[in-house]
Amino acid sequence: MIFITISYFCAKYNAMKTISSVVENYIKKKPFLQSALAQGIINLTSLSRFIKPEIEEILGKDIRNGAIVMALKRLSDDLEFRATHKIVKVLKNIGEITVRSSLTDYTFLVSDTVLENQTLLLKEVNKNKDVFYTSSRGVNEMNIVVSGSLNDTVEELFKNEKCTQKAEELSSITVKLPAENVSVPGIYYFIFQRLAWEGIVLYEVISTTNEFTIIVDEEQVDQAFKTIKGLKEL
Repeated sequence: MIFITISYFCAKYNAMKTISSVVENYIKKKPFLQSALAQGIINLTSLSRFIKPEIEEILGKDIRNGAIVMALKRLSDDLEFRATHKIVKVLKNIGEITVRSSLTDYTFLVSDTVLENQTLLLKEVNKNKDVFYTSSRGVNEMNIVVSGSLNDTVEELFKNEKCTQKAEELSSITVKLPAENVSVPGIYYFIFQRLAWEGIVLYEVISTTNEFTIIVDEEQVDQAFKTIKGLKEL
């Protein structure tokens, strides 16, 4: 009796699902596919055939390809507006893009003395306004990115700290965003997606309210800059 009741409710639950809702949930779990769909660069018929077995398994019944294509079409039209209209409007107003080179990225474990040493480093940084410095702290690690000219200073001040990673010959790209970026969801996803498509490896991402900085290998900085600048022309 219990088995029959559970089966009944499972069947009733599956019956309440629609092809459109199942297809939408499927697409939402695959960000790159969602973006390609929103940009209209994917063949809906081919995609429907590809996802058909999984959609049928979820719904527990056979489905025509045409029904999936229709669901994808409605979803792509909706995504195109939601995912790009407001985002593109913001990205067209990207402000100044600043590039710095010859940087070093240090990762230290958080300790009782690491902040004291960081304070000493800041005093050195303030002596030369032309050097680059940025830092971020997590629960267990702290990152410091500085101009290569400060490497000796960092290594001397932090000689008693545990350095878990050091990466040299890096560049930073700092992007000024318009103030409305904080009220439009998906801005950072849209930007980082483009960088990922170009194979850009991000060593660090540091952000404030209206700007963000990415740290990349110097060999990739030109492509990263071109990609970000290209967002203004969408």
